[in-house]
Amino acid sequence: MIKEQINSLLLEGDFPEVSTERELIETHISWVFICHRFVYKIKKPIKYSFLDFSTLEKRKKYCKREIELNKRLTNGIYLDVVPINKLNDHYKIGGKVGTVIDYAVRMLKMDRTKQMDQLLVQKKVTKSDIQNLAKKIALFHESTTIIHQKDVLDIQEKFNDLEAEKKYLAAQSGGGKYLTIIDNAIKISNTFLEKNKELLTGRLRAGFFRDCHGDLHSRNIFLLPSPQPFDCIEFNDDYRQIDVLNEVAFLCMDLDAFGKKDLSELFLEYYNQFFSSMKSSKEHHLFVFYKAYRANVRAKVSSLRAKSAVNEKERTKALSEVDKYLRLMESYLKTLSL
Repeated sequence: MIKEQINSLLLEGDFPEVSTERELIETHISWVFICHRFVYKIKKPIKYSFLDFSTLEKRKKYCKREIELNKRLTNGIYLDVVPINKLNDHYKIGGKVGTVIDYAVRMLKMDRTKQMDQLLVQKKVTKSDIQNLAKKIALFHESTTIIHQKDVLDIQEKFNDLEAEKKYLAAQSGGGKYLTIIDNAIKISNTFLEKNKELLTGRLRAGFFRDCHGDLHSRNIFLLPSPQPFDCIEFNDDYRQIDVLNEVAFLCMDLDAFGKKDLSELFLEYYNQFFSSMKSSKEHHLFVFYKAYRANVRAKVSSLRAKSAVNEKERTKALSEVDKYLRLMESYLKTLSL
């Protein structure tokens, strides 16, 4: 679907449920409709270096894959894949009348006041929440598929992909400082990975690379009586089949970004008690590198959002996020280059 069709669906389209609530949230790769009882997620017809939703067949495939993978961690949230039909100039989610023009993942609507990122802002995340979440993730990592074959240095290319954003960021106000941060980060990252190739290879042999969530941060977690991580990566197995420390580092980096370093350290402590995956100072340095990599990823995603922003307010907000994550990445890498 395209933006004009999405707007028509929002304003005049038919949904499987009778609902006066119909909110549209747009991300850089999807449109999400939030209704009274259910949520409908539609993948944008786009192609990046890390994903390909460019055809109807591929979007249907990844809708099904999203449900399959997320059911490993969620309980009853992900329901099914529903077609989006067009009849004349009218759009409808679900049913069999008309021409199928796209697909949506249907999910049960959850209490958004229980999303972890909102609770962090309100200072309502407790030590008990962190312990329960650490246990949930540790048990998931223990039970999920072990990855035996992988190029452990492929993270270097992913890290260096941030370079693709230099041209856009350089054109922004004060963009020169970002070029310096990115260039220095890539230099430090390349050196670190070269020095620690054997450490990474050893972790692969030891079974610490597993089929994880891949996008574990606070906005993708509901803190219910049983924590519910959701929205794992379905579009690229390589981004999900990673070192468990890489996964944990994303959440810890996110907590750092919220100014909750105490919760970040507590999560890591609890997680390591439940699933001992960091046993040496070298592995702790690797964990810090992974945090830098995750800040790098968030900076790139924020840059992509800034490029596609529909108004100046959204663009300014996204660029502010770029600044925050680049500086956080820089702070992590400084400890590795000392």
